[in-house]
Amino acid sequence: MTKKEKVNFVIKTLNNLYPEIPIPLNHKDPYTLLIAVLLSAQCTDVRVNQITPLLFAKADNPYDMVKMTVEDIKSIIRPCGLSPMKSKGIYGLSQILIEQHNGQVPQSFEALEALPAVGHKTASVVMAQAFGVPAFPVDTHIHRLMYRWNLSNGKSVAQTEKDAKRLFPKALWNDLHLQIIWYGREYSPARGWNLNNDLITKTVGRKSILNSIKKP
Repeated sequence: MTKKEKVNFVIKTLNNLYPEIPIPLNHKDPYTLLIAVLLSAQCTDVRVNQITPLLFAKADNPYDMVKMTVEDIKSIIRPCGLSPMKSKGIYGLSQILIEQHNGQVPQSFEALEALPAVGHKTASVVMAQAFGVPAFPVDTHIHRLMYRWNLSNGKSVAQTEKDAKRLFPKALWNDLHLQIIWYGREYSPARGWNLNNDLITKTVGRKSILNSIKKP
């Protein structure tokens, strides 16, 4: 199977499995999405979706957020982990949005990545899901599956993103990155992986992985 055939098989399979794609993080606008994605670092989406209603009940916009203290924010988001860094980031970026962007989330990678605690992945999610700009945010699931499917070398997240953007049509990026995440969670997890349930890897996966799984 050529690489192009593998890519087409992945796209077709994912479209069949996920014709309608749920958004993992609950939000109502670009600001609440930005905060939710920031909180999701080293935290499950399920946990984030439990915490954000508590935070957004007090502050769902930058103007209300800066009325709170960093300690107030930290006490609410503590279950998400990394709360000292995240709380400072949330407060700091809210200040910058007010001072430099009229309280609005900017619609550029450069401006987003200049905000405290906002890296390239977070900016990519916001650009894709809030503004519809083609992006390919790479999380642990996508990084793992691109390697398993022999579509990237697994050396770095940056290389995985570069390979994904090179192989998949740009018009599909925003849907595909979500479809791959859901597939990774349901059929190809990092732990408790059953190859028999993982149709895509069985079909297009790299030989070293397939051989290791088949060994008694």
